[in-house]
Amino acid sequence: MRLITANVNGIRAAARRGGLRWLGEQNADVIALQEVRASDEQLREVLADGGLGEWHVSSAEGRTKGHAGVAVLTRQPPLRVSSCVGPVEFADAGRWLEADLAGSDGPVTVISTYVHTGEAKTAKQDEKFRFLDAVGLRLASLAENDGYAVLTGDLNICHSADDLKNWKGNVGKSGFLPEEQAHLDRWIREHGYADVHRDLHGPGPGPYTWWSWRGKAFDNDAGWRIDYRFASASLAKLALRAEVGRAATYAERWSDHAPLTVDYDLALQAD
Repeated sequence: MRLITANVNGIRAAARRGGLRWLGEQNADVIALQEVRASDEQLREVLADGGLGEWHVSSAEGRTKGHAGVAVLTRQPPLRVSSCVGPVEFADAGRWLEADLAGSDGPVTVISTYVHTGEAKTAKQDEKFRFLDAVGLRLASLAENDGYAVLTGDLNICHSADDLKNWKGNVGKSGFLPEEQAHLDRWIREHGYADVHRDLHGPGPGPYTWWSWRGKAFDNDAGWRIDYRFASASLAKLALRAEVGRAATYAERWSDHAPLTVDYDLALQAD
């Protein structure tokens, strides 16, 4: 199973820059998208125009036009789709989508999530913490039966200094707060999930998955690793390879994020 996660920073902009063409060439089985920034109808139109019209598209658009939105694209029709992660305040936020797929050894739950940036010591940060609380509870529930589950997406958190080039300059700022990092620690220590990308790559610094459009951040590789793959213990054991699809040059970027690809020694049932 080849699973790609990509924050597209607007599906229409990514399509214009060649992002859908790139995704279509990767021989993926599942594609998880974040920050779609389009209605469900617009998403399907753009995917069809970009050569991905034959995929089964599950999506959750954001309540505010032009913001958030997540999707899961699959070769086979999903067994179950849900955008519920807990509290009603997140019910239509467009930041969570689960899709259950039929695998050779049982169902596989693929989650696409987008955690907003936050701002330290503000109500926006408090909301981010409430969302992370809800995510932790849902991951714990999925881990109870030792099944296959994987959370993909943009968490807007650097887990350690290895995940952020300028970590000293970001101490005390959202995205590098110890309270945020503690959530990821609990997913690993208490619920048995694995940071598959870091485990397969080994220690950093990097590889990063986000660079500002401004200045020389991309050219100098002054980035952040904020796009993740947290797999349940049973699925993490099957992870074979992880790769960040960093563009060769600034001009070839189709998002401010780079896609993350992970291959698993697991087969999905054919459509």
